[in-house]
Amino acid sequence: MKNSRSALLATGALLATVSLAACGSAADGAKASADGAAGAEVELRLPDPGNSGFLALGKKDGTLDKALAAVHAKVAWTGSAGPFAPAAQALSADQLDIAQGSITSAVAALGQKPGFKLFAQTTPDGVGEGILVKNGSPIKSVQDLVGKKVACSQGGTSEYLLLKALEKNGIPAEKVERVYLRADQTAGVFNSGQVDAWATWNTFSTPEIANAGAHFLVNGKEVGSDNYAVWAVRNGFADKYPAVVAAFYRYLHENGLKEKADPAAYLNVVTDSGPTAVTPAEKDVAVAVTREGATADVITEADLVRFGTVAQFFADQKVTKSLVDVKPYVLDVSKLPGGGQ
Repeated sequence: MKNSRSALLATGALLATVSLAACGSAADGAKASADGAAGAEVELRLPDPGNSGFLALGKKDGTLDKALAAVHAKVAWTGSAGPFAPAAQALSADQLDIAQGSITSAVAALGQKPGFKLFAQTTPDGVGEGILVKNGSPIKSVQDLVGKKVACSQGGTSEYLLLKALEKNGIPAEKVERVYLRADQTAGVFNSGQVDAWATWNTFSTPEIANAGAHFLVNGKEVGSDNYAVWAVRNGFADKYPAVVAAFYRYLHENGLKEKADPAAYLNVVTDSGPTAVTPAEKDVAVAVTREGATADVITEADLVRFGTVAQFFADQKVTKSLVDVKPYVLDVSKLPGGGQ
């Protein structure tokens, strides 16, 4: 009896030990699984932000990755920021996840076979984009552009600004010669006098105004521009990682407000020398433009109406083959998990 009792106790102890071990293994497994999920970071591929702006600072000080860590994501910087047309192609080809552009370039891209949706907007830049002429140019009004050559990028901000200026002044588009050039290859052509004017945006207008003796013949506000800046996300990424898109949007919105409040703090984030550095003269222009600007925000019905106006204008001007309906390609970020502000 004693031996039987001892055997029973031993068996019970063994079973208890096995049971506890099993529970412990299950708990450890669950913890490992949870830790693995937290450690399985999603890569968000973004164009490199360069030397200025809140994304450049977010890359340098780690605040962007910190914001994304809450949704188990981190940034993989890919290439460099530039015109939206190639970025739209990269989004559709699964080479990029999020990129910024203009609604004008987005409309042109949406007229193809887009693989992206728009999820945020920044109201039009009234003072940083427009039509540049050299100081001392005989061109004093939009009417003076008749018979002249104007550099612009095809199917985006540049062409839109030029066509809007001509329409507002009752000038048929064919009365002005459009010279299609990539924006990053236009400065030399403009400064050498091979074209008479240049329709462009703040990335390129700021150094020309500050350093090269140019000024706006008319700016975006004066031509009645509806040229919003927009953020686009690859469809597959938005479908699979909506919380990451929402977290990125919140970062855009909050840090855009900070940059607007103190623009100078966001210039020359990486270096104050070299080709990417903002010169002292450029700093004053850049600060003034940023202070007049806005931050990224959700896309509202009122914004969609203005997007539609741009699409109709491009269709009327034969920039697009037909009218592009933007609405099906808009993502309501406020309805995403953790979305909104």
